[in-house]
Amino acid sequence: MDHRIQQVHQGALLPKRTEKLKEKNSHTPFQEVFQKAKGEVLKVSKHAQVRLTERNIEISEEKWQEIASQVNEARQKGISDSLVITDEATLLVSAKNNMVVTAMNRQEAKSRIFTNIDGTIVLD
Repeated sequence: MDHRIQQVHQGALLPKRTEKLKEKNSHTPFQEVFQKAKGEVLKVSKHAQVRLTERNIEISEEKWQEIASQVNEARQKGISDSLVITDEATLLVSAKNNMVVTAMNRQEAKSRIFTNIDGTIVLD
């Protein structure tokens, strides 16, 4: 039997490692990573997404960014669950989890009592 150890050139392994790093990093734009680091990206729960869809609530990307920014500020002030009121909708948002829990249109919100919130954000 031949028990010789063959030497592997380090350069032979480098391309595979580099390709994996490129794959890992190429899918996430810098702005998205930056916003996540700042905590300004809101996730929308499955339940909230269904409510937004069935109630035909459309919120612009600009408004989502404003909501995320305000929720981030509320979280910094110690608020964990907030009610966000906009012209388009009323949202229940977990600031602690950065998650929109549910959504309703403004007319529905007029006849509701909201519990278990410790802050309210009103946006124009």
